[in-house]
Amino acid sequence: MKLAIVGATGLVGTELLKVLAERQFPLTELLPVASAKSVGQLVHFLGKDYPVVSMDDAIAARPDIAIFSAGGSVSKEHAPRFAAVGTTVVDNSSAWRMDPTKKLVVPEINASTLTADDKIIANPNCSTIQMVVALNDLHKAYGLQRIVVSTYQSVTGTGKKAVDQLLEERAGQVASNPAYPYPIDLNVLPHIDVFEENGYTKEEMKMVHETKKIMGDSNIQVTATCVRIPVMGGHSEALNVQFHKEFALNEVRAILHDTAGVELVDEPSQNRYPMPKDSHGRDAVLVGRLRRDETQPCTLNMWVVADNLRKGAATNAVQIAEYLVANKLVG
Repeated sequence: MKLAIVGATGLVGTELLKVLAERQFPLTELLPVASAKSVGQLVHFLGKDYPVVSMDDAIAARPDIAIFSAGGSVSKEHAPRFAAVGTTVVDNSSAWRMDPTKKLVVPEINASTLTADDKIIANPNCSTIQMVVALNDLHKAYGLQRIVVSTYQSVTGTGKKAVDQLLEERAGQVASNPAYPYPIDLNVLPHIDVFEENGYTKEEMKMVHETKKIMGDSNIQVTATCVRIPVMGGHSEALNVQFHKEFALNEVRAILHDTAGVELVDEPSQNRYPMPKDSHGRDAVLVGRLRRDETQPCTLNMWVVADNLRKGAATNAVQIAEYLVANKLVG
């Protein structure tokens, strides 16, 4: 099993290597790929050092799987080149997510749709992943009608440049190479990705469109406000969810308790609720603050937290790769 990691030296790429090691992914050869300036740099994995190789050399090696985490333009240009030599690509960027010919996969929900013919598979947006993992089994039970989501997203979702900005500002310095148009420390930015003509940001519209595609239901209504906060790891979401059917809170808790990938943290009397610091370095989607919306029927309020570099990116991609291997769809 020959595996390439495209973007191996970035934040998500580094996390991918950790997840592969932790989950004992059955690879026999690792091909770390990064930009031309990084070629030859050593990447440490399971006690060995692997030199970063160029894109062309990685394609020539014909890996079984290539996991991309290097941005949309890189994916658009090079994912088809890998696919053309028989490699199955799992792409973390937004490049292929809404392509009607590509599958958008969260393994707990729709991995069973994958076939050996799917040579480019899209990994959803981090905020979307944790939301749909928390909601999928509730959707099966009660039918999702409308989701109002407000996100509180970590700077790690932007990348190392944003992490550096936060740390410099926290140290009392002016950021040397800021990722954001305003300071992020002691501040909140209601602005993630670019603004579109309808006044929503691209990030907000990703949540709208991706949710419908993953759930396989274009009738689910979604409206989002995405916000960047000065937290180092872990995205949080406040969800107001209206169902077609009425529910009982004890049933909701039981469903979430048994939902794959979810950990229920909902003991308000003990001050137990999900927080980003508790999600850091973990794969579980933490769910809590469950309560009925008392202003309208069939509506639930909930709080959802996950590590955006793990389940929101690296772990989800590795889980897709694991499914491909386990079901003999590659190699």
